[in-house]
Formats: sequence, structure tokens, C-alpha cells
Amino acid sequence: MPRPRKPESPFRYFNSSPEVIRLVVLMYVRFPLSLRNVEDLLFERGIDICHETVRLWWNRFGPLFAGDIRRQRVSRMRGFRRWRWHLDEMYVKLNGEMVYLWRAVDHEGEVLESYVTRSRDKAAALTFMKKALRRHGSPEAITTDGLRSYRAAMNELGNAEKQEVGRWANNRVENSHLPFR
Repeated sequence: MPRPRKPESPFRYFNSSPEVIRLVVLMYVRFPLSLRNVEDLLFERGIDICHETVRLWWNRFGPLFAGDIRRQRVSRMRGFRRWRWHLDEMYVKLNGEMVYLWRAVDHEGEVLESYVTRSRDKAAALTFMKKALRRHGSPEAITTDGLRSYRAAMNELGNAEKQEVGRWANNRVENSHLPFR
């Protein structure tokens, strides 16, 4: 019987250690430094790399590190007692076709879940909410706009007491639709 293979490291073809790569990407992303400034700071610490290497590592490992941070953050938030979600849908054009984009955003503005449908009914809301609840657990409160599909879906899921609807209560998710933040 063959032995199960270990997942291969994303750092396997690089001569530098994963710690150095993480440091370089962190310095570039966290602080307002240019590629050449990061190169100079590392050179002062005895690490001789080119600014193009910084750019390559940022392009290659930045999304990987961001995904790790996002996963860790969401797993920590599951135990957070006052975790609040904001749900909203909007009409967008996707590949020349108008569809609905459903989004769940937490109280800190982090996008938790996205879902695209052709309809804006109870079935679509129910599918979206089941997907978000399965993946992220249950929040303390769910804030929505006045769409009746949310109420119907929450009644079916048994979470109707968690729903909050208010005139400006859902601004957190409305602002996350904007192309800038």
C-alpha cells in the first residue's frame, strides 16, 4: 500500500529560507516601503537580494500569506461572543449577464462569503446563508436590509431571532460594495 504523500512546501524551489521570505513580504506589505527600500534594509542586515526578488516573492507568496491570515482570523472569530454579520445582495454584470452578488461581511468589514445567483428569492438566500453558516459557524446577530427573502430563509434555518433590520444598520456591507475602501 502506498504511503500518503506529504503536501509539498511552496518554498521548495527557493534557495532562501521560508523565514527570510516571510520577513521580506511582511516588510514590503506592512510598511510603506518601496522595493528598493526593502532591498536596502535587508542589505544592512546582511541579506543580499535584488529588488526584483522582493517583487517576485510578494507576487508569489503574498496571496498565500494573506489566505493564512484570513483563515486564522476567521477561526479565532468563531469563539468571539459578539460576532456580527451583515448580509446584502447587489445587481452586477458578470460576463455580460446581470446577476445577483450576495455578500456576508463581519463587523470588522472582512468579507466572509460571496455567492452569485440569477434570482433574488428565498431559495437563493437560503443557499447563501447555509453556505456561510457551514463555513464560518453561527454569529450572535445577522444584520440585513429589508429584503423578505432573508426573513423567510432565517425562519427556515431557525435563526429568525438573530436577524436585525434597520434603516442604516447595514451600512457596513453597503460600503464594502464600493470599489475603494
